[in-house]
Amino acid sequence: MDFMSLIWIFILFTALQPVLQKKLQEAMRQRKIDEIQRKRGSRVIVLVHRQETMSILGIPLIRYIDVQDSEQVLRVIDNTDDDTPIDFVVHTPGGMVLAAVQISRALKKHKADVRVLVPHYAMSGGTLIALAADQIVMNRHAVLGPVDPQLGQQPAASILAAVAKKPVKELDDATLINADMAHKAIVQVRSEAEDLLASHMDAAQAKDVADKLASGGWTHDYPISAEEAQQMGLPISTDIPIEVMDLMRLYPQPTNKQGGVEYLPRKHG
Repeated sequence: MDFMSLIWIFILFTALQPVLQKKLQEAMRQRKIDEIQRKRGSRVIVLVHRQETMSILGIPLIRYIDVQDSEQVLRVIDNTDDDTPIDFVVHTPGGMVLAAVQISRALKKHKADVRVLVPHYAMSGGTLIALAADQIVMNRHAVLGPVDPQLGQQPAASILAAVAKKPVKELDDATLINADMAHKAIVQVRSEAEDLLASHMDAAQAKDVADKLASGGWTHDYPISAEEAQQMGLPISTDIPIEVMDLMRLYPQPTNKQGGVEYLPRKHG
């Protein structure tokens, strides 16, 4: 074999290495998901959005809950037997309210137990999904976050606070429209959270907790610890399976955008 042939083999191997590595990681994840399902007797769904260091040419890529995720998750839930518990592993900074609400409503309607497992963080829409669970299982260092809506890059609560400091005659139509939308967004998300929380606590407490989570009293990235969430009355456990933490090691930072949901095909018979 001559030198040029070796060069071409090296180039081919270098080009194929990322593809082979990705396939290997996918196979390892599927085996780990299968292991967790067998051990816990449940259907495991994984929603992971890794974005901490992702970028192309220095431009950060944002991963978040979107309609593609909700479509996939809803299909899995619909194809899961009513008597099969669901273990939903969530690692996400949040995302579209529409997608998160669809997922949370579907989880709430599932007849068997639903457990949301949070190995590191489930912020914003991820927390809204967690509120639908019968039990939220967190790593002792993991965090949830407020569910207050954002209009573009601006917190809805901050828009209302800014508008309240000026006379109406000094505000233009666009600002007033944004304030109206901000008010409606807060009411809608707070109502959704209250409805989900009603499964875990009485109506008065559900209303109070929903208001705390949705009304913008914290910054949107405020980390709610397991202890603080427990004090609110959320059904928190910190007994997260070691297999779930091991599973997260199989989700390294990706180099391109891909679907965030993975699950095993339904087995018949």
